[in-house]
Amino acid sequence: MNSTSIFRYVLLWIVLSLVIGLLSGAASAIFLIALNWATNYRESHIWIIAFLPIAGFVIGWSYYRFGENSVKGNNLLLDELYKTEKPIPLRMTPLVLLGTVLTHLFGGSAGREGTAVQMGGSLADQLTKYFPLDPSDRRIILIAGVSGGFASVFGTPLAGAIFALEWMLHRKIRWKSVFPAFLTAFVANWVCASLFGVGHTHYLVDLVPPHTLINLLWIIPAGIAFGLSGRLFAQSNHFFSHLFSKYISYPPLRPVIGGLVIAGIVYISDSTTYIGLGIPRIVEAFETPLPWYDWLVKTGLTSFTLGAGFKGGEVTPLFFTGATLGNALSTWIPLPLALLAGMGFVGVFSGATNTPLACTVMGMELFGYESGIFLGIACLIAYLFSGKSSIYSSQNLDKKFHLYPAEGIFKTSEKPTCKKDK
Repeated sequence: MNSTSIFRYVLLWIVLSLVIGLLSGAASAIFLIALNWATNYRESHIWIIAFLPIAGFVIGWSYYRFGENSVKGNNLLLDELYKTEKPIPLRMTPLVLLGTVLTHLFGGSAGREGTAVQMGGSLADQLTKYFPLDPSDRRIILIAGVSGGFASVFGTPLAGAIFALEWMLHRKIRWKSVFPAFLTAFVANWVCASLFGVGHTHYLVDLVPPHTLINLLWIIPAGIAFGLSGRLFAQSNHFFSHLFSKYISYPPLRPVIGGLVIAGIVYISDSTTYIGLGIPRIVEAFETPLPWYDWLVKTGLTSFTLGAGFKGGEVTPLFFTGATLGNALSTWIPLPLALLAGMGFVGVFSGATNTPLACTVMGMELFGYESGIFLGIACLIAYLFSGKSSIYSSQNLDKKFHLYPAEGIFKTSEKPTCKKDK
């Protein structure tokens, strides 16, 4: 690149990153405020969960009538990154915002990352109508939108930028995408936290043991458990999605049936611990021993909720699953409870999304950089043992290396190529 093209690149992406950061940060702030209200209202009016099937029909019918390809959610962003066929529809933003708030208000088990990422990508892609961009620039637009949405919804700008690059450009990060991703992440996080004053949950890992060989070796069984848990979460999501689509042909009816089952489970169990985001339980996982089955219940209930057609993300439920699994492992693994919960928090996320670097950085942003070695090793092992699975069916994993526990050897899912002898 000559000086003119460098100047154009810097100027263009400063302007675009500021605009995308402002849009995605504001959208995340509005969403988090609405989500906080919905959660508080549901917890103080438990009877509202009985209307979850009606809310499910509203969500299902809205997407069926107006959604078109928006129903693909995060996978639509990945598809457009790889193929760049047509713009992300603006309708994705209000649809996923409304759908997620209704899901949480009436008692579904879901997260928030998917909503923020979809809003960020949808809003960012509208800029292609006003700026003369080539296909490669349009890919950067999508990456910046995802970066801004993720960073602002969790308050982790470094992890948000790295997640967008690692998730969307698996093993193929291009240098032109780096500057816009990071600038957008920091702007979006500032808009959400400072301009709108939206706070984020804090987690405490108060004790990090020495980096002795025996302590580091204990990370291996924990990382394997986190990877297998991430794999179970991803495959459960796909299983329930396939099950509902196979046996219920009319899409708006799927969340109605799912809502009836979830409301029945809440009524029978007389507990709201496993619905919604589950943040109070995540905080508890860092502080006190919990029932060993918490992670398994959350996996099943979230997979069922999203598979039925309710809206929201998977990442916060992954945090719940990982933190409570780490909490349960503290019975057998002689590492501090809070550290194991933190390792699980990001480790299961790493295994289910195939983003070990972003998850490691996110853990250090949330729990402190002192725990970085433990978090990094746990995320890498979880990534390897999760196999060729992902909560995002469109994620490109052709070049992913992974471990099959039964064989104990490294393998790659990419088919080998041979050249004929000349």
